[in-house]
Amino acid sequence: MTAFNIYLLIMIGIAIVVFISLYFVDAGYGSFISPKWGKAINNKLAWFLMEFPIFLAMIVLWLCSPHKFDVVPFVFLLIFEIHYFQRSLVFPWIMKGHSKMPFAIMFMGIAFNVLNSMMQGYWIFFESYRVNYCVFGMHYTDIQWLWSPQFIIGTLLFIFGFVTNLRSDYIIRHLRKDENDTKHYLPQTGMFNYVTSANYFGELMEWLGFAILTWSLAGLVFFIWTAANLVPRANAIYKKYNVEFADEMKGKHLKRVFPFIY
Repeated sequence: MTAFNIYLLIMIGIAIVVFISLYFVDAGYGSFISPKWGKAINNKLAWFLMEFPIFLAMIVLWLCSPHKFDVVPFVFLLIFEIHYFQRSLVFPWIMKGHSKMPFAIMFMGIAFNVLNSMMQGYWIFFESYRVNYCVFGMHYTDIQWLWSPQFIIGTLLFIFGFVTNLRSDYIIRHLRKDENDTKHYLPQTGMFNYVTSANYFGELMEWLGFAILTWSLAGLVFFIWTAANLVPRANAIYKKYNVEFADEMKGKHLKRVFPFIY
């Protein structure tokens, strides 16, 4: 077993701990922000500082790779960076309201993103070449990867998740009439007709798609981490909505994050 595989197994172990813990402790940001998490920073700046490091780190890893001119890894990079460009350079600055994020949450996010850049970037640009990784007789050096079943299915799933995520964030941003409106509203269009955390469902589908299109353990570990963070939070949101919007939730049969399942 390589040192990189041991690193991935350790990350899976930590993800399991995080998953269990978040069913007992609410992550203190957004509607669950709490003074117990310590001092807070402007939410827009916090999101930028939290998400931009992975966007930048992946570019640095690609530039440092001797394989940066290989087409398939470059396409992987573009797909990955589409999400983090939007998440770090667009999403924070179009957010509405004046909410804050605790420094503790922000720094935990930065730490994970740095570790994740090592998982994804190091695997795609370095480790996969070192171990001569092959799937169905293809390596990342083979242009045929781009029309393989795993790449097509994974990319379609990523696009579906990305669009769902964007649409759901748009719906959430436009629930309130204006900046002076402090009321809470139940999202009721798009994928919110099926789950209370449609934005999380979209993000989960993105990274499941990325795991499939790269056909990598590193990609799978990222999906596991995404689920470990978002599924318990979706559960907390579902419970909150059942209390806050008891009448509106009746008869809707909404699930938490996976339509018709959970």
